Amino acid sequence: MVEYLTRDAIRRSAGPMTETAAVIRKAASRAAAGSSFLSHSSADIDLLPGAIKILEDHGAQVYIDKKDDRLPPTTNRDTAAALRDRIQQSKKFILLTTINSKDSRWVPWELGLADGYRRVPNIAIFPGVDSVNDRTWAEREYLGVYDRIVFGSHQNYPRPIYMVWNQATNTGTELAAWLRRQ
Repeated sequence: MVEYLTRDAIRRSAGPMTETAAVIRKAASRAAAGSSFLSHSSADIDLLPGAIKILEDHGAQVYIDKKDDRLPPTTNRDTAAALRDRIQQSKKFILLTTINSKDSRWVPWELGLADGYRRVPNIAIFPGVDSVNDRTWAEREYLGVYDRIVFGSHQNYPRPIYMVWNQATNTGTELAAWLRRQ
């Protein structure tokens, strides 16, 4: 059975607290070209190190816009243009989504751009839930169009692994394989 990761599980994946700032700095300084763009609500900054670590442990080179010193210091048209370019240059688009995402002004916009540039097979939702049984908000409206990053066992994978799961067809692709796929 596949499960969404709880926000606590994502936080625990980060490793020692001394490394978390370095993980974020590295992802923010990375070039977007060929990387995995990790979109997120600014209210979920505490989840970024764990999400980045999970993705990078499976072969991703994660880019985040948080603390990217190449972006303008205040949000403006140049910010939008730069983010548009970075999403277009990225190989994969991953949306770290939590209950906070619905309040973000940028998350839906970034997802819409990714849908136009990357297309559905190269986009995944990475839900962070409060309880493994909480699926309602992560499956509503436009989020239901995209595959999800989950953990668990599946008919194709008898041992628990991280995978990109299509809930409509109940099929999964190992996360590392999905990240490698063009």
